[in-house]
Amino acid sequence: MGRADARRAQARASRRAAKSGGIRRLFTWKKLLGTFFGIVLLGMGAFLALYLYVPVPAPNALAERQSNVYQYSDGTVLARSNNGVNRQIVDLAQVPTEVQRTFVAAENKTFYKDQGVDLKGTTRGLINTLSGKGKQGGSTITQQYVKNYYLTQDPTISRKLRELVISLKVDQKQSKEQILAGYINTAYYGRGASGIQAASQAYYGVDAKDLNVSQGAYLASLLQAPSQYDWATATDTGKRLVKERWAYTLRNMVEMGWLTEAERAKQEFPVPDKPKPAQGMEGQTGYLVEAVNKELDKQGISAEDREAGGWTFTLTIDKKRQQQLEKSVKKELESQLDREGNKIDATVQAGATSVDPKTGKVLAMYGGEDYVKHYVNNATRQDYQPASTFKPLVLAAALENEAKTQDGSLIGLNTIYDGTSKRPVVGSDTPFNPQNEDDRSYGPISVQKAMNSSVNSVFAQMIVDVTPAATKKTALALGVPDKNFPERPAVTLGTMNASTWDMAGVYATLDNHGRKVTPHILQSAEHRARTVKPEAPKKQQAISRASADTVTSALKGVVESGSGRAANTSAYQAAGKTGTSEENKSAWFAGYTPELTTVVALFGESPQGGRQVSLTGTANSGRANGGGFPARIWADYTLGALGGGSNATFDLQDVERGEVPPPPPTPSKTPSEEPTPSEKPTPSETPSKTPPSQTPSETPTTPSAPPTITPPTVPPTSPEIPPQPGESDGQPGERPGGGGAGD
Repeated sequence: MGRADARRAQARASRRAAKSGGIRRLFTWKKLLGTFFGIVLLGMGAFLALYLYVPVPAPNALAERQSNVYQYSDGTVLARSNNGVNRQIVDLAQVPTEVQRTFVAAENKTFYKDQGVDLKGTTRGLINTLSGKGKQGGSTITQQYVKNYYLTQDPTISRKLRELVISLKVDQKQSKEQILAGYINTAYYGRGASGIQAASQAYYGVDAKDLNVSQGAYLASLLQAPSQYDWATATDTGKRLVKERWAYTLRNMVEMGWLTEAERAKQEFPVPDKPKPAQGMEGQTGYLVEAVNKELDKQGISAEDREAGGWTFTLTIDKKRQQQLEKSVKKELESQLDREGNKIDATVQAGATSVDPKTGKVLAMYGGEDYVKHYVNNATRQDYQPASTFKPLVLAAALENEAKTQDGSLIGLNTIYDGTSKRPVVGSDTPFNPQNEDDRSYGPISVQKAMNSSVNSVFAQMIVDVTPAATKKTALALGVPDKNFPERPAVTLGTMNASTWDMAGVYATLDNHGRKVTPHILQSAEHRARTVKPEAPKKQQAISRASADTVTSALKGVVESGSGRAANTSAYQAAGKTGTSEENKSAWFAGYTPELTTVVALFGESPQGGRQVSLTGTANSGRANGGGFPARIWADYTLGALGGGSNATFDLQDVERGEVPPPPPTPSKTPSEEPTPSEKPTPSETPSKTPPSQTPSETPTTPSAPPTITPPTVPPTSPEIPPQPGESDGQPGERPGGGGAGD
């Protein structure tokens, strides 16, 4: 190499050395360390600023939204109103300790020791988000709670940074128990269930308080992949993975000292129940929910309160009796109807209310064929007449007021009245001459027998003897609503409006020896922040025990040998009354045993517009009177509801038999007017004085002048005057047995 080449090489080496030295001077260890700490300080400053800037926000709307639960008296679920989410928040104390620990073992073993965040997991999550690999993993229970309760599920960097800051703050402000409760109540478990209570019901059909450790471990395992791990829909791989996750959770519990090896060895994988369809308002559910919501309104729990969610409403409904009532209606009525092919059958609506006569609790209710098909609740509707189920109240008013007949005899069960059809009432400014069923005349007849056969003419005169005003006062005290309730003789045929619910309360009061019974369907309303128990209705004496027990005695006769024979059986002691309204638009049976009061009714309703129509021809069986379908439904239900029967008997005291005047000379009768042997009065059944005849118009007319004191002979034939609007039409029966119009 020449000198020139050597000089060039030396120059290059010098330049390289100078460059290298410059780099070394630029990246000295001191400068590198300083830069590192500078970056750290800058990051800490930025994080501090972020920590100060980001507040703990208010919970998101979805996190606090809950469903309301409606349940039977035994605690089993009747329905849930979702309000957009299936969640019912429970306190941590309601979740068994070992179940609480399954979530910690599955998700975050350091939960009780950490500061609420996992920096390593958060960093990994940020990298995954930046690289487009999807949702992060490795978050603590606190972070997942914050994400569910305060934030959203969006996989963004800003959301992740806010989650980190809020988690630190939440861990400082809330206890670990509060955080764990918030986490298990907001997490989504699949099957539409948010929160552990809804999940417990969805997967195992139990409340969270009744979960065992194996079930808890499965629910905790679900949170990693709810859809993939749902046993009912999981693939073989999904089933394998969830079993591994379940075993991992239990293994961690052993490691952490929360489960012994012996206890772990006993655990078997808890295969969950098959999914159930969401509980909607179909069938009777909607009617029951509607009824309790109306009562909630009265108790001060408004629709707005309910829409906020989180309520558990316990009904008084007995699940077994409810099912029995539905079964009885189906068996005795619906199975015989052809709703699609028969125009009359398509109009038939059934309603029923069953009450505990001691407490007023509504134990069962039938609102109609199906709530989603017929929204009007037939059990609580008040647009039909209760018909002759009102007649016992006329007798109750007579007894309560110590009323007397026109000849001064105290009214009781043995008192004799004139049972002639179309007989004008005496002593009323408003004329009234109702026709008996099938236009049948009975002549002299006792009150007991008149009740058995539901003789219109007898009770028309009785209400005049008592006065309609006094009768109405007694009826209102017993629970009949003041709805289209004029004070006139025609109301003896039940021409006011009432529901099966109303009449169940009335008859339960009679059953309860005259002590007022008010039906109610709400047992309790509970919320985490508020509990409401309905105020117990005052159980004042509506009528005297003697009056109530006398009416019960009379109604026993109706079931034993009268129009309510279809309800008679040796399996229980019963009292009741049939009723069929004008033109057979409604048919009723109201009855009770010492333990149960139930009212069943049929209503004729046009499918087009709800117009009231006749029930005659229902199931091709003539008049659908109260002694037919309603009485048979009542009997089948009562037998089942009492578990096949009961030995309970009515404890009747001071039954008023009534005064009987001396026997008068036997009046002459035409052969057509002669009663049958069984209907002829005995010497003790002598009729009371015959009142003057009046025409049945609403405007007073001059009555025909009868003798002042005479026995109740059959009055001369009066002009045929149609029944007043709203009264029994008295059309001839179309088939034998039972009652008829006005029965």
